[in-house]
Amino acid sequence: MAEQHTPRSLIVSLYGAYGRETTGSLAVAELIRLLAAVGVDAPSVRSSVSRLKRRGLLVPERTASGAAGYALSADARQLLDDGDRRIYPHSPPRARDGWVLAVFSVPESERNKRHVLRSRLAGLGFGTAAPGVWIAPARLYDETRHTLERLQLAPYVDLFQGEHLGFAPTADAVARWWDLPAIAKQHDEFLGLHEPALRAWEARARTPSETAPEVEAEEAYRDYLLALDSWRRLPYADPGLPSALLPPDWPGERSAEVFRRLHARLRDAGAAFVRGRAEG
Repeated sequence: MAEQHTPRSLIVSLYGAYGRETTGSLAVAELIRLLAAVGVDAPSVRSSVSRLKRRGLLVPERTASGAAGYALSADARQLLDDGDRRIYPHSPPRARDGWVLAVFSVPESERNKRHVLRSRLAGLGFGTAAPGVWIAPARLYDETRHTLERLQLAPYVDLFQGEHLGFAPTADAVARWWDLPAIAKQHDEFLGLHEPALRAWEARARTPSETAPEVEAEEAYRDYLLALDSWRRLPYADPGLPSALLPPDWPGERSAEVFRRLHARLRDAGAAFVRGRAEG
């Protein structure tokens, strides 16, 4: 298992990819078998499930066969539904779509909430326009609202939507609001980890395969889950900034295309492995 893939993160990715079908509930034994395919041991799965339960992301629920299991909570489903709009974008962002601004003020007596608020906005992909003024592409409004309401931080924040009118060119301002070299590095790391897997699968598609179907399904599941687990962090570091406002050698479009092709090629093939394990 790659160091960046924590057991908790992989469990969330597994539920996001495959755990919202039918009842959406998976038994711990099923989770152990499925996570073993990406190198997670049983104690780590049990410990991570307990932590996710304490955080309110997993709730006890019977599986389709009637066994005891865990399903996503309503909050976790909302998080994943919001995340889907980032992970699987439907159209490229445009500069003319505008921006959402979060302007907040937290009393000194509640400064701990100020830290939580900054962390949440950063985690949503907001850049910093000025102290207490955070900015993101306008399409993130709904997810931002859901997050602030869920964390009971909405009373401290005003949200605005608008366009950048100057005085610096918007591309120059974007370079101040976000750490673009750090985001580009994350895209490059994703490409280094997962572009070779895409090339291997595309080469395999061009030649007859003697791999048993069940083995190929497990390989597809493994490569897809690891790619998804890496990719789903990136749209929060890089919140979908329009290409016209980014450097000409920006790697984001290439990494998004690699994930798109991995998703198209491997997601459904991996589902066969998940169904086999869940029924076993």
